[in-house]
Amino acid sequence: MNFDLQTKIAFLGMGLMGSRMATRLLQAGFAVAVWNRSPSACDALIEQGATAIDLNQLSQYPVVLMCLADDHAVQNVFSLIRPHLSKGQIIADFSSLSVECTKQLAQVAQQQGVNWIDCPVSGGTAGAELGTLVIFAGGDAPSIQRLELIYNVLSQRVTRMGETGAGQATKICNQLIVAANSTLIAEAVALAEHAGVDTTLLAPALAGGFADSKPFQILTPRMASQSFEPVQWKVQTLSKDLNNALKLAASYQLHIPVATQALDQLQQHQANGYAEADLSTIRLQVKSN
Repeated sequence: MNFDLQTKIAFLGMGLMGSRMATRLLQAGFAVAVWNRSPSACDALIEQGATAIDLNQLSQYPVVLMCLADDHAVQNVFSLIRPHLSKGQIIADFSSLSVECTKQLAQVAQQQGVNWIDCPVSGGTAGAELGTLVIFAGGDAPSIQRLELIYNVLSQRVTRMGETGAGQATKICNQLIVAANSTLIAEAVALAEHAGVDTTLLAPALAGGFADSKPFQILTPRMASQSFEPVQWKVQTLSKDLNNALKLAASYQLHIPVATQALDQLQQHQANGYAEADLSTIRLQVKSN
């Protein structure tokens, strides 16, 4: 039986994406309980009707959603909630993790009769606000089907990519393309600027052509005007995802030189103090000799 609006949902992680996704679920009529390591991040959601979750009572929630920063964060939170999980629950993890970490956590969860679904998303903060994310799911097919109504509120499409870890592998491939494109977009904006092009016209001029993409339409205007607020994609987030791509490729002895170069650029930018900054600030890395 699929979950419905009477299903109690626990949502852990109220960052840039999680807070927006939780808001949509509240607006759709779901009963949502929220948690964040820094409790103040939940205040705005509680004002909208969410309740603050007591992790000791987590077994009361058939669905546990997570949207956290990285492997380390998910491992830490899972260690907190593991004693309070009960057989039959589903954990749907929207975080972007390594495949190895996801498989390890799913195996431990399964030992307690809990189904772990890795379902990272693409679409950024705008997609989270509008409910137009795309979801890549890995894991038990019936469990993914039971989450249909929840997914419908959050996304335009969910695709089961295979068994546990397949969702994360797909997101890693997605981020590999996004990261490489982002560094090239920065170079294109810089080159156009030096060549006397009105760079504020690049995004509309190239719209619909072979070079067009959502990252191009989002990043190019910001790079052209050097308006980097509010933060939509953190540099450190994409750097982490791209690092996962290189690790996954290495596990198959696969050499991916373009991704390696993009990661070098992102890590250098991060080291220069832009870890928490918007991805569009990568334009600042492109300078004349």
